[in-house]
Amino acid sequence: MTTASTSPFAVLNQTTATSFNEQKNLIKRVFKGKPVQCPSCKQTLKVILPEQAKAEQAAGIYCAKGCTDIELDIEAVAGL
Repeated sequence: MTTASTSPFAVLNQTTATSFNEQKNLIKRVFKGKPVQCPSCKQTLKVILPEQAKAEQAAGIYCAKGCTDIELDIEAVAGL
């Protein structure tokens, strides 16, 4: 019988939590104005704000090659 620490769900939950925290920290660094490189291609990430976004691209954080593509729901916080 498997224990909770070795169950597939425990591994999935830990992996998901780690990924979420890494992405959250990356977003924080970008919004602090620090230059941040894409973890995959090492190119500088850029922020696309809602007023800069085109019809086919949402507001978010992107790299030039497209390997980092974080869509942000900025409109939700704009009314605060």
